[in-house]
Amino acid sequence: MKITKYYRHVKITYLRMAALIIMISFFLLPNYVKVQSTGDNVFDISVNGTYVGCISKVEKAEKLLWRARRQLAKETDGMLLTTADLTAVGRETYFVNFTAKKEMLGNMKQALLTEKQDAKSPAYTIKINQLMVSLKTIDEVEQVLQAALDAYQDTKQFVVSLGPDADRELNVLTAQTKATEEIRQEESVPPVLDAGVSLALSDMLKDVQAAGEKDFDDFDYGLKQIAYEDKVEIVEAYLPRDQIVTVEEAVSLVTQLQEKEIIYEVVAGDTLSEIAINNNIPLDKVIALNENLEDENSLIRVGDELKMTEPEPELSVTWQEELYYEEDYEAEIEYVYNDDWYTTDTKVLQQPSAGHRKVAALKTYHNEKEISTEILKEEITVAAVPKIIEKGTKIPPTYIKPISGGRLSSRFGRRKAPKKGASTYHRGVDWATPVGTAVVASSGGTVAKAGWGSGYGYVVYLNHADGRQTRYGHLSKVLVKPGQQVSQGQKIALSGNTGRSTGPHLHFEILIGGSQVNPLEYLN
Repeated sequence: MKITKYYRHVKITYLRMAALIIMISFFLLPNYVKVQSTGDNVFDISVNGTYVGCISKVEKAEKLLWRARRQLAKETDGMLLTTADLTAVGRETYFVNFTAKKEMLGNMKQALLTEKQDAKSPAYTIKINQLMVSLKTIDEVEQVLQAALDAYQDTKQFVVSLGPDADRELNVLTAQTKATEEIRQEESVPPVLDAGVSLALSDMLKDVQAAGEKDFDDFDYGLKQIAYEDKVEIVEAYLPRDQIVTVEEAVSLVTQLQEKEIIYEVVAGDTLSEIAINNNIPLDKVIALNENLEDENSLIRVGDELKMTEPEPELSVTWQEELYYEEDYEAEIEYVYNDDWYTTDTKVLQQPSAGHRKVAALKTYHNEKEISTEILKEEITVAAVPKIIEKGTKIPPTYIKPISGGRLSSRFGRRKAPKKGASTYHRGVDWATPVGTAVVASSGGTVAKAGWGSGYGYVVYLNHADGRQTRYGHLSKVLVKPGQQVSQGQKIALSGNTGRSTGPHLHFEILIGGSQVNPLEYLN
């Protein structure tokens, strides 16, 4: 009986303690929630395959993930690219310990960082022709572009000015130049509008200043203008850090000299050698760059375009400088024209002598190369004496190959004697050709000789209007007579193998002033 009573007491005490513990749990452990059976009411959340905690609603997890990404973006210098793949697995339970928001947020950030890609930083990219170079800030962009200007100015008289590119719809900047003095005036002096008497006096003063001739001391010498010659485009972007360079590296890329292809147009009087010298390019390089040129003797005509190369920076600059200098100068050549002479005939009537002058000039440069000079004021202290040349106006005769076809068998100049008694210096050219080939006049003229000519065999001499003479030897038949006028291309003989000859061929000579010259240099 006593045992039963004690047992009941213990049982009641146990039940009371259990009830008390349950009540305390509800108050002291709020994360433990009693739920009813309604399907999936707890969700296990993973980010990028990593478990980050459990939560009551997927929407809450999505909001936490958004907060995690935003916090990482703030903590990262630049733009962080990372995978953010959230998965939720639902389950039904009666009691659950939900993960605290702060803990889940931290777990999510860690999961995001494990899948991060390369962080990208804000940058500014400069595009010049095919060159693209990226820098951290817009200030660094200005430093690089300013360096291209400073190569041609001692002080910062002109500075870079960035502004929207009017030709582009997108947010693209372009670079121009602005005078430092102009900027200073805009910042410190308010605009003043001339009106009435003030405006009239201002206009009168301008007219007086324009009408008066300046003395050399009145000019404002120095740099007058400078501008970028190449299009500059600047865009903002996010780039990997390894694509962003330092200011020093960018300045080197933009300003260092490199070979650039240019086109040169041939003008009257040009020769290949002179073109190469004037452009500071080796002649063999000019020939190699142009497929239509075979060697230094290749024919060039006025208007022909030749490929050339020139060392230039990636960002070219055009600038103007006003300066004073004194120099010796040459007067322009004066010509006296003689209608009775051919254009190849010239005679110097007066030798030149240099003069001396003072000059105020505006010079224009493309990078380091001077491209034009405008004389603003000139004072001659010693007058130059011009060179005076008398020259002919008549177009001289032309010369053509005297046969059709034929193989060039012997050139002009030194040679091995083809047979005993023959000369070792050939005074013409030979074309091997069958006997009876038509021989024509290389140029119009008068027959001076037609007949047998000893070593020449049958031969024809023609005198031409420019004083030159042509000879045609080893003929089989002569078709003209002395004194007869012939025109260019007229048949005058048939080729043969007469005289001192080693086989059927035509021997051809051109004489100037009575001396044989290389005919191949005069044939068209």
